[in-house]
Amino acid sequence: MVKALAYRTPGSGSRIWPVVREERRALISDLEQLQPSLWQTPSLCPGWSVHDVLAHLVDTAKATRWGFVRSVVAACFDFDRTNAMGIARERAEDPVRTLDRFKAVQARETGPPVPLATRLVEAFIHGEDIRRPVGIRRTYPSAHVVTALKYQLKTSVTIGGGKERAKGWRLVAVDEGFSYGFGPEVRGPAIALLLAVSGRPVLKHELSGPGAGAFLRGTEGAP
Repeated sequence: MVKALAYRTPGSGSRIWPVVREERRALISDLEQLQPSLWQTPSLCPGWSVHDVLAHLVDTAKATRWGFVRSVVAACFDFDRTNAMGIARERAEDPVRTLDRFKAVQARETGPPVPLATRLVEAFIHGEDIRRPVGIRRTYPSAHVVTALKYQLKTSVTIGGGKERAKGWRLVAVDEGFSYGFGPEVRGPAIALLLAVSGRPVLKHELSGPGAGAFLRGTEGAP
C-alpha cells in the first residue's frame, strides 16, 4: 500500500485513513447503481458535474507531495486551474471508466502536502456534492465529521475552510454534543454544519435555533 505524504500529527493516519477508505468504498457502492443519465447532474460544487467531482477525487487520491507541487507550478499557481487540469486528466469519456479508476485508488494513502484532516473534509463534502443532487442518502460517522468540521472552523475560506462563515455564531452539532463559537445558536447534524461552513447549500429543516435563518442566508452564495 502506498503510504501517505500528506502532513500529519503522530497517530493521525491510523485514525483517518481507515475512514477515508471506507468513505471511498461506500461512494463506489452508491455510484455503481447510478443511472447513466444522472452522471452529468450539476453537483453542489459550482461548475462541476457529479462526474467531474468523481474525477477530482481520483486525481487527489493519486496526488503525492511533489506531484502536487509540479501540478501547481504547471498551472502557474492557479489552484482552480490545477483542479481543472486534474479533472481533465482523470475524467474518462465513459463515467463507468472513471469509476473504475476510483476503485483502483480506493486503498491509496497519498495526498497533497496539506494537513491530513483535509482527507476527511474532502471525503465527506465531496461525498455530499455527489449524493445530494442525485437523491442518494448516507449516514456519515458523526465523530469523524466533527474532526473535519473542527478543521474547517480554524481554516480561512481563502484556502478552502470556513472560519469566516462561522464567525458570530454558536454552532452546535446535535449528534455529537460539539459546540463552537459565540453568538446566536445554530443547531444541526455535524454533516449539515460542515457543509454550511464550507459554502455548500443545506436544507432549511436541517438547521434550527435562534440564529439558523440568518446563518443560512449568510452562507448562501458565500465564497
